[in-house]
This record gives sequence, structure tokens and C-alpha cells, in this order.
Amino acid sequence: MTNPADELLDVVDEQDRVIGTAPRGEVYRRGLTHRCVFILVRDPQGRIFTHRRTESKLFAPGAYDCFVGGVVGSGESYPVAAVREAEEELGVTGIRPEPLFKFLFEDGDRLSWWCDMYRAEWDGPVSPQVEEVGWHGWLTEPELTDLMARAEFVVDGLEAWRRYLEWRSAPA
Repeated sequence: MTNPADELLDVVDEQDRVIGTAPRGEVYRRGLTHRCVFILVRDPQGRIFTHRRTESKLFAPGAYDCFVGGVVGSGESYPVAAVREAEEELGVTGIRPEPLFKFLFEDGDRLSWWCDMYRAEWDGPVSPQVEEVGWHGWLTEPELTDLMARAEFVVDGLEAWRRYLEWRSAPA
């Protein structure tokens, strides 16, 4: 298996235009703006797939997240990355993420990436990647809200959740 820090990513500007490429480890170390996908996966009962990241993750080890997803590889499109990331993290095939919206996540001076948001429904068993997911479960929105109040969540996932709730409540 390739070292995730060596994965080549596109570096982008404030308008999400590619301005170069760099290995993931360098992108993180230098705080270069890159691309990510976030997929909110629900089961038919409306529960949300929630997981705790493994301690070996480069970003936010051991933190919880209510989105599956990750970085977009160099030359990869957002929709292709959304399917790849959802299928990898859930251990499934045939998922069809629906695009929602995109935003630039910024956390201080050092962290920034474009987040392309999706939602999907999955009605079957999951077999999450053991390298990526240390725990998983299907939570109702109240259960998720409770977990967010008492556990460490990835900062971009919290921001994505806030924006998702805002987007969902906006008039059509």
C-alpha cells in the first residue's frame, strides 16, 4: 500500500483553479489549498453513518465525523472522488452520491480546502476500511447532535454539518 503522504494532490487557488500539484504530506505541512469531497450517507430510516477516524490518519486522528470522504487526487474530478471515497470508506460498491453545494473551508491561516458536498442513501451492509475507520454506527440526528457536544469531531466536518443544516433549511 502506498503511503498516503505521498499521494499527489492538485493545489488550487481561491477560485478552485488548479495552480500546481504536490504530495499530500507537503500540502498538509505547508497549508496549501486543495480539494476534498464530503458525503453525508443515510440509511432508509434517515440515520446518518457516523464514524471515528483511526489514530493513523494524517489529519484529525481519532476524531469523529458524520461524513465519509477525503481528498481529491490530482486530475480527479469531484464526482469521481465522491464515489471512490464513499465506496472505499463504507466498503461498498454502487453508491450514487447526489451533489449539493461547495464551499471553501478555512481554519485560521494554515488550513484551507474546497469542500464539495454530497448526500447519498445506502440500504445495505457496510464494511468500513479498518485503516480509515476505528468505529462506526448509524445515528439519528439527535444522537449525532449529542455526540458532537461531547466528543472531538473533525473541524471541517463540523463546519460542513453546520452548512448542510443551513442549506437544508433555506427556502427552495
